[in-house]
Amino acid sequence: MKIIDAHCHYGIGDGLKGPWDTKADISKYCQWAEDAGIEQTVVFAPFHSNYHKANEKVGRLVRKYPNRFYGFAFIHAVNDKGRVGAMIKMLINKYGFKGIKVHRHDAPISREICKVASAYNLPVLYDVMGEVSTVELLATEYPEVNFIIPHLGSFADDWKAQLSFIPIMERHANIYTDTSGVRRFDLLQMAVERAGPQKIIFGSDGPWLHPGVELEKVFALKLQDKDNRSILSGNILKLMSGVRKLASFSDFYIR
Repeated sequence: MKIIDAHCHYGIGDGLKGPWDTKADISKYCQWAEDAGIEQTVVFAPFHSNYHKANEKVGRLVRKYPNRFYGFAFIHAVNDKGRVGAMIKMLINKYGFKGIKVHRHDAPISREICKVASAYNLPVLYDVMGEVSTVELLATEYPEVNFIIPHLGSFADDWKAQLSFIPIMERHANIYTDTSGVRRFDLLQMAVERAGPQKIIFGSDGPWLHPGVELEKVFALKLQDKDNRSILSGNILKLMSGVRKLASFSDFYIR
């Protein structure tokens, strides 16, 4: 059974507030992943003040090991305003990137990012940091964009936010989640039962969380093989499968 880890950081941040903006060294992660039977990994930068620079580092890794890694572009809605289309075009054409990563810690997601995602048919991994009500707006304003809301809506283990997020996944075909860092196993079970395994994506939040440990949560759900295949690789492969390559961003009409 093919296993893809859809949530891992790689590179050097330029801050010193914590591991998340200092360094994401995946040397140990790769051994852990191999031991766990994880064949491929989606990688994106840690927090950085210059995502153009950070994304280039990720791109070089993806280009060097194209059968091992997929790249997602980390975008800052404020710092990168006005150049998101150009950044994404370059990263797709030069490195074959397959998605966009946005974090509420940097800034709330923007219409510019959503429109670029729509133009290039890219999934958007957006960490809302527990502000799950905004997901309803994203789902209805951009129904053609697939959004992955990691950690079941809150890495901070905010069970109220996670509980509120599950019905949003049920209602909207374009809203997904990943399993990374979800500590309340009962809520992960509830998400699978109510929204369905087709809405759940395996991710670890490596290299800081052990991919083998995170993977065991999926196996502990004791699902049928077809559902495991969806969660462990099928869902993320489907979302990454339709990337468009445009000659220029203006080739796509933006409402």
